[in-house]
This record gives sequence, C-alpha cells and structure tokens, in this order.
Amino acid sequence: MEFFKDHRYYYKDYNLSFKARILGLSYSYIFFISCIVFAGIALLYSAGNLSFSPWALRQFYRYGIGLFLLFFIGLIDIRFFMKHAYKIYGLTLILLVAVDLFGTIGMGAQRWLDLGFIRVQPSELMKISLIVALARYFHTTSIEEARTWRFLLIPLLLTGVPFALIAVQPDLGTALFLAFIVFSLLFVVGVQIWKFCLLGVVGLSCLPIAWMFLHDYQKQRVLTFLTPEADPLGAGYHIIQSKIAFGSGGLFGKGFGLGTQSHLNFLPEKQTDFIFTLLAEEFGMIGCYALLLLYLIVIGYGIVYAIKCNHFFGKILALGLTINFSLYVFINMAMVMGLIPVVGVPLPLVSYGGTALVTLFIGFGLIESVHVNSSRTIGRLGSDDS
Repeated sequence: MEFFKDHRYYYKDYNLSFKARILGLSYSYIFFISCIVFAGIALLYSAGNLSFSPWALRQFYRYGIGLFLLFFIGLIDIRFFMKHAYKIYGLTLILLVAVDLFGTIGMGAQRWLDLGFIRVQPSELMKISLIVALARYFHTTSIEEARTWRFLLIPLLLTGVPFALIAVQPDLGTALFLAFIVFSLLFVVGVQIWKFCLLGVVGLSCLPIAWMFLHDYQKQRVLTFLTPEADPLGAGYHIIQSKIAFGSGGLFGKGFGLGTQSHLNFLPEKQTDFIFTLLAEEFGMIGCYALLLLYLIVIGYGIVYAIKCNHFFGKILALGLTINFSLYVFINMAMVMGLIPVVGVPLPLVSYGGTALVTLFIGFGLIESVHVNSSRTIGRLGSDDS
C-alpha cells in the first residue's frame, strides 16, 4: 500500500496540448479491444444463422458509438472527471431512482429507462459512476485514514444506496457486482484484512435472513445451481444445455456456423448471456483460450496504466475500471460453465447489448484519459483541480 502513498498531494502542473493528447492515446490498447468486439460480431453473425440481422449489424453500429466515446473521453483532462466526480455519481443515482419510479419492465425486471430514441440501463452506468466517485474520495484520504472505521462510512454509503435501488428492481446480480468492485478497491487502498473477515462473518450470519427476502426466481437459481438435474426441462434447462454445447465443441470445435445446440435452438440466449458457450461449441477450447488471451491483454493494459500513473485518482480509477471489466469476464464464463448460479451478466464486448457495450467503452475512455495524463501530479484538491 505504500506504493500509492507518495502521489496524493498537489504540485503545480502543466496543460497538455490537443496534439499531445492525440499522440498520447494508446492505439494498441484500442486495437485489442476492437479485436474482442469483432470476435463478438462474428459470433453474433453465426448466432443469426449466418446473417448480419438481427444482431451483428446493430452491434457494429454500437461499436462505432462506443469508439467515438472512447476517443472523446480519452482526450479530456483527467482533472475534469475528478472535479465533477460526485456530480456524475449524483446524476446516475437520479436515473436509478427514476427507474424504480417509472422504468420500463423487461425480462421480468424494471431495469430500463425508455427515453424514446434509446433505452438506458442506469445500473450499468452506476458501475462507472461509483468507481469515479470512489476514486475521488480515496484520492483525498491518507493511508492512516484508511485504517479507521470512519474511513469506511462514505464508501459504504456511496455503495449502499445504489445497491438497494438496484436490488429492488430486482437485479441482485448487478447489486452484488457493485459490492465486489467496492470491496476490491477497499483492499487496494489499505483497509486491513481483519475488517474484511469481520464483514464476511456478519454477511454469512445474515444469509438465512437474506434468503427470506429473495424472490422465488432468485431462490430457484440458487437451487438450480446446486442440483440442475432436478428439473432438466424447467429451471435447470439453460445450464444443462450450456454444458452440453460447451463440452461438444472439444478441442477445435465444430466449425463456424455449425454449432448444433445453438443453431437448433437448444441453447437459450445464445446472443447474450450464453454467447461464450456458442464460441466453445464452434471453435472449441482453442477458440476459448484465444478469446481469454485477448481479455488478459486488455486487463494487463489497465493494470499497467494504473501502476504507471503519477496521481492516486488515476491509479484508483484505472484499477477500478479494470476490476469492473475483469468481473464481467469471470462471472459470465463461470456462469455458463455452471461454476456459479446463472445471473444476467453479459460477456463483455462480445454479448449483444447496447448499454453494457457503450458503458464499457466509456470506461475504456476513462482509462485512456488516465494513460494520457499519467505524468501529471494531482493533489487532494488543489486550486487548479477543484
């Protein structure tokens, strides 16, 4: 934790020219991100029975929007995001409240806001906003403060309110996703291990009470995870078909567009949550490892940018966004292989979906901004930063 301590204070700084920002962008980082997106578009083309309709072409357009946002955000002075961090969080929180009041219901949950020309899922935006807000908070504290209980109050409050709003949609998976991000960042900034253990014990002791408040479908997901064979044509159908398709691909797969489980419609949600299973069936273990390697490269870039950044705000921001991306990858892959209960978490940059894809590109844009401004030294809230 001492590694982070020296970069919290303010020094006079310089302003980067627009040309310097353009040249400072990491185009290799963008290249590997794009490779994953195009792999996803190819899989969506296959899922659409070798047609760009209805998913592949729309995903390509969303990629264009996301790429524009990446460049636009990446060229903005990192101090802008620090200055307006709490405002960004507050605006997203208002959108979450709006969802609970008059959101659009889809797939049994009230998670979307219909703005007429576009549907937005504020819970996805909250993942980014929360990380930005926490990065500012952690930037303004010291290692000594991080070892006190008082230090935890603000992060728990910033997390607890959106957690509750998202959980009642109901979307417990995304709510827990937020909690994982925050606990990871708390560990990074120096909160002692024994506090995590204490919170874990308290959490486990509350499980029987929490079980009583779960919806029936949420209880069924947990029971299905434990014994999917108990209802093979009902609740356990999705995960059983996923395992069959996953295993049938073997080492090299059945070939592009030749997946039987997916193209004969045995595999549900093949364009969204279970698209990794489609990859395994058509390209086998080799294809899965190739995609995983691309993911690891993108994650590695984010970690390196966090380590090399001179200011603590950028370190936490880049690391938090990279953790967010990593959780997407882990949870989706573990889910389709039956290692964790089925939750609505897409495979990042690959699964079909608008808000998740665009939100991830916003996160990549912020990481690019950290990289471009990595040599700056930003303090607690100096006169030039606030």
